Order: sequence, then C-alpha cells, then structure tokens
Amino acid sequence: MSMAASARPSAGSPNLRMAERADAPAVLLQGVCKRFGERVILNDLSLRAEPGERIALVGESGSGKSTLLNIIAGLEPADSGRVEVAGHLISGQSDDDTAALRRKLIGFAFQAFHLLGHLNVVRNVAVPLLLDGVAASDALERAASMLSRLGLANRLSAAIRELSGGEQQRVALARALVAQPKLLLADEPTGNLDPDNARAALALIVEQSRETGAALLLVTHSHDAAAMADRQLALRHGRLEPA
Repeated sequence: MSMAASARPSAGSPNLRMAERADAPAVLLQGVCKRFGERVILNDLSLRAEPGERIALVGESGSGKSTLLNIIAGLEPADSGRVEVAGHLISGQSDDDTAALRRKLIGFAFQAFHLLGHLNVVRNVAVPLLLDGVAASDALERAASMLSRLGLANRLSAAIRELSGGEQQRVALARALVAQPKLLLADEPTGNLDPDNARAALALIVEQSRETGAALLLVTHSHDAAAMADRQLALRHGRLEPA
C-alpha cells in the first residue's frame, strides 16, 4: 500500500463527516489548562479567532506560547478544556482522528523545522499533500510552486543537510502553507532569516491568509512580524491578554 493511501483518514471518522459550518471560528479555546508538575502553563485559557484573522502571540520565553500552539494542533494534550479548529473538535480525539484533522485543517511551521532528512526539499514540502491523497505529480508541482515563491526554486532537489538554517526555515514554511490550511500555526517563522527573506516570508504568510481566508496564530519576538497581525496578545500567567 502506498504512503498516501495508507495515511488517508477512514470514512468512519466522526469529525471528518461533520459538515463545514460557515459561522465556525477558525480557533475556539474554552477553559484550556496545562501544567507541568507544579508549574501552571495555561490557566483556564480561552481564545476565539475568526477565519482570516491574524494574531501575534508575544511574551517572555518559557511562558507557554509553543505549548499553546502544540495543544491547538493536537500534538500535545491539554489537561482540561475544549479545543476546536474550524468547527471540528480537536481535544479528546483518538490519535488517528487528530492526525487526519491536522492534515485537513492545519499548517504548522515549527521552530525546530522537523524536516525529513531522507527526502529532498520538494518532497519534504509535498508530504502533507501526499498524505492527504493528492496525486504525486500534482503534489510535487504545488510544492515546487510554493518553494519558488520563497526564493528556493534552485534548491528543489537539494538534500536537507545541504541547506542553511534560513533555507530550512523557508522549506518548513512552504510545507505549512502548501495545502492551503484553514489555520496556520507559525512558531518564530522568521527567526533564522535575514531581513530581506524575513520580509518576503511574512508577505507570503499575509498573502496566503488573505487569499484562502486562513487564520494565523504567530508566535514571535519580532516587532515587524507582530505588526502585520490584526491583534497582538501576550501570554502572561497562563492567560492571554492584549499586548
């Protein structure tokens, strides 16, 4: 069985059978709590983000911003509370259902990149499409187009180990955007980029949000990156408040 075929969500998945709700927020968090031992990271946290809304999450290092993104993506469980993305319940689902929903709904640009060393650049970016059953030729064409928009047209066949840190960051961003998700989660997406490439990456993120109506939650310490958001929220003492 092919990788794409084996990774397709089953028809019995209850979340994937849900009809899309035109009025559903892109993100809805209600009473989300998370602690590590005695340390409270998220404390009865709530958030609503609408489709197309861009929100910058700021705050001190270690305040829980990356943990919050991981919980929204279903990569890490909350201790309690409700997490929805585009009207689909993320919290409390099986691993298989959560993975299927993540492929359908969410693009995640990780701070640590998480690129696959055994695949070249264009195939790394095509992975979300292949896992969702897109034909290989179409997936590779869409991946190449997204990489070109990030200035990597001449690096499609390169091995990941041959890339600089900034190039790897752009590959990770291309992978997050290629499937046109309803929600883009970006954890310091310009942290390793020079000013010119950082501006180009931010412009593409904003453009994709406008074109597809995707919401954006952006963790950043960059004033320039935060300035492109509709709202800036700070995570303090486990809760979100205006920055």
